[in-house]
Amino acid sequence: MLDLDNELKVASEFWDFLGGKGAYVELLDCFERVGIELRTEIDEYFSKF
Repeated sequence: MLDLDNELKVASEFWDFLGGKGAYVELLDCFERVGIELRTEIDEYFSKF
């Protein structure tokens, strides 16, 4: 049903398509930095479960 080469993009293909080459790596870096900065709050939130 889908032309996989032209219609389906996942992970790096998707984000680099939207934001240009290297966008996926930059996005992962942003999530990592925020995760490190907010580690205590994240751990506290999930400790409730």
